[in-house]
Amino acid sequence: MKKALIVWGGWDGHQPQQVATIFAEILKEHQFQVEVSNTLDAFADGASLKQLDLIVPVWTMGEIPQEYVQNVSEAVQNGTGLAGCHGGMCDSFRNNVDWQFMTGGQWVAHPGNDGVKYSVEIKQSSSPLIQGIENFTVESEQYYLHVDPAVEVLATTRFPVADGPHRFNKAVDMPVVWTKRWGHGRVYYNSLGHQANIVELPDVKELMTRGLLWAAEGKAIAETD
Repeated sequence: MKKALIVWGGWDGHQPQQVATIFAEILKEHQFQVEVSNTLDAFADGASLKQLDLIVPVWTMGEIPQEYVQNVSEAVQNGTGLAGCHGGMCDSFRNNVDWQFMTGGQWVAHPGNDGVKYSVEIKQSSSPLIQGIENFTVESEQYYLHVDPAVEVLATTRFPVADGPHRFNKAVDMPVVWTKRWGHGRVYYNSLGHQANIVELPDVKELMTRGLLWAAEGKAIAETD
C-alpha cells in the first residue's frame, strides 16, 4: 500500500483543510495509506519522509524552517513524489527560493482578482496525464506565475484577460499545469484551486487525481533504477 502525507495550513482564505480533505479522499479511493497533518513539524523527520510515496503540501504563505525544506527536498530527490495545487504548493513560502526551485514556480499575481472567466488550454501530447481532457473554462482567479523553464507544461492560459499594467506587453501563454523532476522524484503542479469548489470541478479534479497518482508512482520506479 502506498503511503502519502498531506500537510495543510497557512492562509485560511484558500480553505486548506477542505482542499486537504478532497485530496485525502482521492488517495484513499486509490488505496493509499494517508496521514493528514496541520503542522509543518510533519516535515521534521527526514528519514520518515523518505519512506513515503507522496507528499502533498496544502500550505499558503507562511515561513518554513530551512531544515524542513531540506528534508522534503532530499525525500523527493530519493524518489518520493511531490504534488499540489495553487497556493498550497507554489505560493507556500515566498521567501524560500529552495522551495520554489524544487516546485517549479511561484505565484506573483491574479489580475482581476476572483471571478475572471478564462480558458485553460490543454497542451496535447503523449502524456497520459492529459489524454482525453479537452480545453475548458473556469471562473476564478487567473494566475500569473514565475515559472522554471525546465518544467514540462501540460496546460496554459492566455494573458491578458483582465485589465492591468501587464496588458501593454504582448499576449503570453502562462503555464497552468506542469511536471518536473527533482532528483529521482516526480513533481506535479496545477495552479487551479483557489478554493475547494474549484478543486471539485470535474476537469480540475481529474487533472489533480492523475497528477497525485503519477507523482506517487515515481518512488517504485526510482527504486528499480
